[in-house]
Amino acid sequence: MRKRYFSPFEPDRPGLRRRFRTIPVRTLLPNLITLLALCAGLTAIRFAVEGRLDLALGAIVFAAALDGIDGRVARMLKGTSRFGAELDSLADFVNFGVAPGIILYFWDLHELKSAGWIAAMGFAICAGLRLARFNVMIDDPNRPSWAGNFFTGVPAPAGAITVLLPIYIEFLGVPKLVVTAPMTLIYTVAIAFLMVSKLPVYSGKRIGHRVPPDMVVPVLLFVVLFLVVLVTYPWAVLTIGTLCYLAILPFGWLSYREYVRKDAEAAAAAAQAFAPPQSAPAPDEHPPLPAPDDERPARLN
Repeated sequence: MRKRYFSPFEPDRPGLRRRFRTIPVRTLLPNLITLLALCAGLTAIRFAVEGRLDLALGAIVFAAALDGIDGRVARMLKGTSRFGAELDSLADFVNFGVAPGIILYFWDLHELKSAGWIAAMGFAICAGLRLARFNVMIDDPNRPSWAGNFFTGVPAPAGAITVLLPIYIEFLGVPKLVVTAPMTLIYTVAIAFLMVSKLPVYSGKRIGHRVPPDMVVPVLLFVVLFLVVLVTYPWAVLTIGTLCYLAILPFGWLSYREYVRKDAEAAAAAAQAFAPPQSAPAPDEHPPLPAPDDERPARLN
């Protein structure tokens, strides 16, 4: 008797028990971190609507910190999954695309009315396009091994932290001017363009995998000291960090070009090494006869 296979979309049949596959905890933990980052991004939107911009910025920074560790935790616990990757992309779009745009709009871009909303909305759209392109390019088998050192365009978390620079400067005590809103609009559009551009940017993924034993204590002290300074002087640290990040963008482009040049030289050397040797032309079997005396050129005295 031939066995029949039922489709999973058919209604349940009596006598058949559903069986669900158990999910290991190591797969759930990275997703919980991603969901916590998503909660931080949504809370930042609420704080922006209520006018509590300092708490909104803190929530964005907290979401960026969680986004930096969820992938590492997943790889460390060997709990990576396609579901986690898609969830991370959706959370990043909300946290680093929608939330920063809304924060900037309620802070000062609303003074420009529709133009300010277009800039905020354009930033969110560029963040979504940047994340979609990242998901497509990550599975490219033709990428060289060194390409993992670079992002294509400014990543969404860095773009979110960077685009909020005008608010950091105001919290440092710099008063708003009449030109603040137009300058903020131009700056927002520029950061959005950098996210969707093809500018090579240092990724930092190869940093932090291994720490020498003699550097464990200094690294821990540096991290603790940085967190203390960030909590004590948040706006100064974020301003300096943002300016330094913008300053190193050209160096990433130069480093990428150096990698491309070395690859081109290696490919040319390999092609020359495996090229077949060119055979010398065969000598003429019958050399030409000497010209008669009347056809020889006259010798100069």
